[in-house]
Amino acid sequence: MHQPIDRRDFLLSSAALGALALAGPLAAQRGSPAAAARALYDEIFEAMLRTAPEIATGLGLDTGARAGLKRRLSDVSPAGRMGPYQPLVERLPRLRAIARVGLSGQERAWLDTVIWLGERVSDVATIPYGGMGGSYNYPIPYVLSQLTGAYQSVPDFIDSQHQIATAADAEAYLARLDAFAEVIDQEVARSRADAGRGVIPPAYIIDKTITQTRALRAQSGESAGLVQSLVRRARERNLAGDWGARATRIVDGPIAAALDRQLALLAEFRGRAGTSPAAGGLPDGERFYAMCLRYHTSTSLTPDQAHQIGLRQVAELQAEAEPLLRREGLTEGSVGARLTALGQQERFLYPNTDAGRTELLADLRRQLETIRARMPQYFGRIPTTGMEIRRVPEAIEVGAPRGYAQGGSLDGSRPGTYYINLVDTRTWPRWALPTLTYHESVPGHLWQGATVLGSEAIPLLHRNIGVPAFGEGWGLYAEQLAEEIGMYEDFPAGRIGRIQSFLYRAARIVLDTGMHTQGWSRERAIRYFIEQVGLNPISATSEIERYIVWPGQACSYKIGHNEIVRLRDEARARMGTRFDLRSFHDAVLVNGDMPLEILATVVAEWERGRNE
Repeated sequence: MHQPIDRRDFLLSSAALGALALAGPLAAQRGSPAAAARALYDEIFEAMLRTAPEIATGLGLDTGARAGLKRRLSDVSPAGRMGPYQPLVERLPRLRAIARVGLSGQERAWLDTVIWLGERVSDVATIPYGGMGGSYNYPIPYVLSQLTGAYQSVPDFIDSQHQIATAADAEAYLARLDAFAEVIDQEVARSRADAGRGVIPPAYIIDKTITQTRALRAQSGESAGLVQSLVRRARERNLAGDWGARATRIVDGPIAAALDRQLALLAEFRGRAGTSPAAGGLPDGERFYAMCLRYHTSTSLTPDQAHQIGLRQVAELQAEAEPLLRREGLTEGSVGARLTALGQQERFLYPNTDAGRTELLADLRRQLETIRARMPQYFGRIPTTGMEIRRVPEAIEVGAPRGYAQGGSLDGSRPGTYYINLVDTRTWPRWALPTLTYHESVPGHLWQGATVLGSEAIPLLHRNIGVPAFGEGWGLYAEQLAEEIGMYEDFPAGRIGRIQSFLYRAARIVLDTGMHTQGWSRERAIRYFIEQVGLNPISATSEIERYIVWPGQACSYKIGHNEIVRLRDEARARMGTRFDLRSFHDAVLVNGDMPLEILATVVAEWERGRNE
């Protein structure tokens, strides 16, 4: 549901758009193709903010002329299926019409990137079910799952990102609670319509979705998290008002009723659900999965080609792990079995208690501080914004990924955050944690995001779109870079964590393509993860169920990493002593996310420039 559009939304005047257009150094003359492109990027970005007000809030842009956005949530009705990318799809013909003659290499990369993304989303729009959904706006087959749906994302969003400093902010929070109830009903209606097309999640996905929905529905009265979030922050700001009672009326009224309708629908689905994980088995599913794979890898790999890459790299990484495991005294059994055994050794485990979680988080924060201090040796552009580590909210940790990053606000007032799932600390042996930290924080996702957000030279649109293979490939590259610069010298067991991380990213390609196109069952996929990678059963199950509801996404990591490393190593071989790692890193990050095929042209231009 849309909140009634605040009159201030209509006052996004040419002056406001002009401020966006001039936010960074615009080197092009007015009327030039570059200037036309910049103006269109800014128009698209502004439309994205109106389409997805959560983005405006997350970036700290829901103020001034955009203050009305703070009262709204995204429309998730059929008209809003493409999420924040709908404005990009609508303006795709205008993007294609921009003359490329005279554009600099960087400007061409920006134009090619948004055209590529618009084309991919336009493809997804031809599939009548699912859409671009979830917190990451991936192509998804199921509106409701353990990882998709407003019930799963909105409570954490309005607690962690909706800032409350004034009474108007508190009123906006209440307006968003009202919107939340209506958004739940929109998703229930879409899910019912999709079921009529033969699209129902597998039974085990529905079970987790029911568990998480029930957990939210069980919160009531002034003790409910949605109420306490408002009451606590209003009290901190000394905002007079009956906030608790007003929020309670919404939580116990419209939201509770909407969640009951969601639970009733899920119970109905449960009686009709099957067990196949395959997106390829859905209506027009083979075409849909091919779209997902293209979107997430930004390559033209077929599912079978990707599957073979995964199998080959699993074998190579197992061979790399062999001598390190022997050094730890583990000489018998498969690599996966020995990794499992190493992960169960008490010397590497944190107590599964609040004290153990506190110790684990403290260790991660030390790792973050240590590696961040070394970054000026390897990057020319050094972000100054804050970065922090938090536990995944307990209410969603059963279905949430093992770890993920959330970018900071545009103005730096809210730091980027790396979330780690601590539902069971014993799934996190100490030797596995440094690699996760480097991937999610520095020099991985938080570093990359802060570098891009902090660069006024990059159009705002390009600072706020994602290309999975680029971002996730960079996350894996960050893990490799950490090892290359000696972060494991004092903790050699940490190298095993890096290899296992790469191993299970390679296995993801095998598993994702295997389940969605080659008839693998969920149970076979879980066994493969445990036997080949040594992932514990809890984590393996969570990961496999993630791949089921985000088809193709699991392939983005290793395929993206492969390409970034290939481009770096080939440039180094050609350039010899002229190769500069700091300059290479800046060249890769300076444009924001881009498809891998466009990244290759950017690196080639950087190399030519260094050789001149």
